[in-house]
Amino acid sequence: MRIVVALGGNALLKRGEPMTTEAQRANVRIAAKALAPVAGQHQLVITHGNGPQVGLLALQDEAYDPDENAPLDVLGAETEGMIGYMIEQELGNLLPFEKPFATLLTMVEVDGADPAFKNPTKFVGPVYAKAEADRLAADKGWVVKPDGDKWRRVVASPEPKRIFEIRPVKWLLEHGTIVVCAGGGGIPTMYEKDDERKLIGVEAVIDKDLCSELLARDLDADLFVMLTDTDAVYLDWGKPTQRAIRSAPSAMLSKMPFAAGSMGPKVAAACHFAAATGHAAAIGALPDLSRIIAGEAGTTVTATGSEIVYGS
Repeated sequence: MRIVVALGGNALLKRGEPMTTEAQRANVRIAAKALAPVAGQHQLVITHGNGPQVGLLALQDEAYDPDENAPLDVLGAETEGMIGYMIEQELGNLLPFEKPFATLLTMVEVDGADPAFKNPTKFVGPVYAKAEADRLAADKGWVVKPDGDKWRRVVASPEPKRIFEIRPVKWLLEHGTIVVCAGGGGIPTMYEKDDERKLIGVEAVIDKDLCSELLARDLDADLFVMLTDTDAVYLDWGKPTQRAIRSAPSAMLSKMPFAAGSMGPKVAAACHFAAATGHAAAIGALPDLSRIIAGEAGTTVTATGSEIVYGS
């Protein structure tokens, strides 16, 4: 099968961990152990988050020269290379030497008129106490919003329209390569107003799961898997009535409410992929990846069906 796997942020940096190279590499090593068996049996494309990494690079950049900050598209490109390198190396340490890898810097087109630019929602960077977040917002012109019991910077998250490197991704897959691409939702770009040939970077962060869904759809993937820190999608999450959803048709699941800042985008991406392609999407925990692919764990979203199946 051709499988697109989107690694959640916890696969690179767990909440509360220091943003050190050692911590990120240790988490990538854990992810590689789950990915290696899949790579040995299927065509594999890996995407990943980069929110904390982009935020850290932005802070480092400002410390170097507060008057000349790198834009988010450039920082996104930097993190794609850094994280892709770690994934390639740790997977390569587990797979046969002759297995080829490639990390592609991936430009993704967005619409400059997207309403997301007027309502920033995408979390980037570390978490802060409210007083510190308010101070940074005042000093730097940031927009900050609550993330659990902490506060973080938010930026615009426009919809992905087109992945420019889709042709080389297909070529690499057809030649047996494991591809790491569209990291952090890809590098946000758009055509300059009144010039359809001039591509420019955009100060934004594209949602990783929505971009991964577009990638999976464009690649005609047989399965699209989003890995997170919960073992399934839950109805009434955090309440005494919570129930794990084991399988559901996209038409039914898409009508159910999920938190916009966590599971909502994943459910929306899974439902869109299943409905648009007729193939399955799945959401679950990293350690369960092989069982998710086999339909034995996580939440599977299908294009057809007439009922939602809950876990015990």
